[in-house]
Amino acid sequence: MKAAYRVDQLVPHAGRMSLLSRVVAYGEDWLQAEVDITADSMFADERGVPAWIGMEYMAQAIAAYAGLQERLQGGVPKIGLLLGSRNYSASGDCFARGQTFRVSVELDMVAENGLNVFNCELEGKDARATAVINVFQPQDIEKFLEETTS
Repeated sequence: MKAAYRVDQLVPHAGRMSLLSRVVAYGEDWLQAEVDITADSMFADERGVPAWIGMEYMAQAIAAYAGLQERLQGGVPKIGLLLGSRNYSASGDCFARGQTFRVSVELDMVAENGLNVFNCELEGKDARATAVINVFQPQDIEKFLEETTS
């Protein structure tokens, strides 16, 4: 399905830390977004954006997926936590300026405790990155943070 929401309606990041350019499509267990690499992109240098930032592009696409699920149920996006990843692999050391990259995330596993696993891919004309990312979204982030810091 084509996206009907802007990134700022789905992802709780603001300002320059909101790294996705747009959400382009989604389905029941997947979402695709795009990121335009420009001279003004966060973390950009004269060549582009370092490839390790691909992990954050993927994480924000996961956040967009989670925010979309909340919106479709009449709620508002919640804060989630990136727990880690397995097998992050990038084809080069940077994502070149002037390119647009497609970020695809697909839900692989859902646990009752809020743990989710996503298969992720970032692809552009001259570069590609993949990862399996583990995220956690507690029902009540404030209560969770209070419990973990007490």
